[in-house]
Amino acid sequence: VSRFADLVGLDGLDPPRRVEVAPYVTSKSEYPPFVAGDPFHVGARSTPGAGGDLKVGIGGNLTLSGTINPDFGQVELDPAVVNLSDVETFFQEKRPFFVEGSSIFDFGHGGARNYWGFNWSDPQFFYSRRIGRPPQGDIPTGTNGDSSFSDVPAGAHVLGALKLSGKAGSSWNVGTLAGATAREVARLDTSGVRFDKEVEPRSYYGVFRAQKEFPEGRHGFGMISTVTARSLGSAPLSDEVSASAAVTGVDGWSFLDKGKEWVLAGWLGLSRIAGSSASITALQENARHYLQRPDARHMHLDSLATSLTGWSGRVYLTKQKGDWFANNAIGAIAPQFDVNALGFQSRSGLINMHSGAGRDWTRPGRVLRFAELGAAVFGSWDWDGDVISSGVFHFGNVQFLNYYAMSWDLSYNPQTVNDRLTRGGPLTLRPGSVQMDLSATSDARRAWILGVQAGTSQSRGGTNTSAGVSVAWRPLANLSLSVQPTILWNADPAQYIDTFTDSLATVTYGHRYVFGDLRQTQVSAALRLDWTFTPRLSLQLYAQPLVSALGYGSFKELARPRSYDFSIYGRDVGGISRDSSGRYHVQASAAAGDTLSFNDPASNLRSLRGNAVLRWEFSPGSALFVVWTQTRSATETSGDFDLGRSLDRLVTAPADNIFLVKVTYWWNPR
Repeated sequence: VSRFADLVGLDGLDPPRRVEVAPYVTSKSEYPPFVAGDPFHVGARSTPGAGGDLKVGIGGNLTLSGTINPDFGQVELDPAVVNLSDVETFFQEKRPFFVEGSSIFDFGHGGARNYWGFNWSDPQFFYSRRIGRPPQGDIPTGTNGDSSFSDVPAGAHVLGALKLSGKAGSSWNVGTLAGATAREVARLDTSGVRFDKEVEPRSYYGVFRAQKEFPEGRHGFGMISTVTARSLGSAPLSDEVSASAAVTGVDGWSFLDKGKEWVLAGWLGLSRIAGSSASITALQENARHYLQRPDARHMHLDSLATSLTGWSGRVYLTKQKGDWFANNAIGAIAPQFDVNALGFQSRSGLINMHSGAGRDWTRPGRVLRFAELGAAVFGSWDWDGDVISSGVFHFGNVQFLNYYAMSWDLSYNPQTVNDRLTRGGPLTLRPGSVQMDLSATSDARRAWILGVQAGTSQSRGGTNTSAGVSVAWRPLANLSLSVQPTILWNADPAQYIDTFTDSLATVTYGHRYVFGDLRQTQVSAALRLDWTFTPRLSLQLYAQPLVSALGYGSFKELARPRSYDFSIYGRDVGGISRDSSGRYHVQASAAAGDTLSFNDPASNLRSLRGNAVLRWEFSPGSALFVVWTQTRSATETSGDFDLGRSLDRLVTAPADNIFLVKVTYWWNPR
């Protein structure tokens, strides 16, 4: 505004102040299910709360946002998942403060339109859900069958956060965020002994992001830096959680021709985590690193280390204009690289590449409005140079003249080695596989939108098949209803159970790696209703029922490294029995005392998660939220799948109810 005033000769015309203040108060009532003998169950609990949000415009292009004691009780619940892998489940951020303007913190994806990845997942340098994460400290459990009860916070309480984002100068996009979370303590009762344990330290999180785009977007350069600092006392928490972490990275892109068809892009990152030797040892042994692998040649566990430093990077070369396109990349993640303190990362110790191409048909014809076909070859290696995945991939998608659409993909993966199956143990073989997926949707402009999807992966290592439908109905402009049921069948002859130390197991480096023959059936659905009664009054409903049965048989151990051969207990080696409590006992060899035992891993999980949010904007920017959240779950040691019986028991399962009333008042001082 000031610049325009100067141009037209108007003096004294300044941009208006941009200040927004939104204090709020809450009242939360919790009604947890009764658990016999639980000393921490006190019936209903009511908790008042207060906080506020702030927005201040700085200049014409920057906005400072702040929140104090935020409450996100009106945010939709995360879906229930059954995760049998060693990789953490990724959940989308849904909290408004962190969602708003979050794209400015995106790293490594500028310039190009598509960043393919085949068995490669870019480390996410900033994952805002780490702020307020579930406690990381270990929760002690009873021994020898003794009972244990606990009262553990669901997440670290966010004390406050500040965020500055926008443009600095004419070509710099900048964003910085700082947040602090409280110290959290769990109340525990083990065999009648009551005590408290710190499970999450007071923590500070900071991230800074800047990116410069040169004229016409032909080149770009950026950097990111994150810092995590924790106020740790003495053991045991200091041996369970690292004290600090710092990550920095640079990224950029450059178009290689005047027509901006070919673009070269990439990023490079460094990380350093510090803490006690026990916490750094645990970090090296976790699923992202597995530095303890006994047959690794170029990575090793250092039990005396008090820090972990690593690097990672990736380079892309893509063609993204014209009928033909190409996508190529190569990247590596060093074994010690780790961004998980304030980011998200699946694994390290990986080298990965792919090369792909395809063609688009964008002019409508007699049948199709659009079509795309493509293919790629890919491969991944561990840090020793062993091929851990490879294959060829084909994909396609078409849109018909009536706006119906269909997409598919096919891949063939030959046999390679597997450095993850034994969860830190020696390499095994990964059987070859064939994978197929197909999906179709109706015209998204209509009141009724139908979709179907199905996929399967077939190999000597088992089968994994899923199918689902989606139905969305928009009878009115202000009303929409959707339901998405899915079913999954999973058969895995080598589902990991546990690792046992045994000096007699010399072939497998002094450990026995135990697996089971898994049969899983899972049914779930996502139901959603959005109803805007008036521009100021709306209702949102979400519910997710889930039933998952996991049955096990043919318990076995890895026969030898670099193989997919197993010795079945009770047939090929030793003997196996099950006691009245459901615990298995294995006589692993003829040697006296050479036994191991484990609980029956079979389970039948029934879960229902849902919430209802009524929002009334009683004045511009000011709103009343009335929220009801309910979760029901029950588990029994049975691998039998009976949908009707499971749904009946789900309805009668104890419910955990939370009721929240939140009033926010918006104030815009002039």
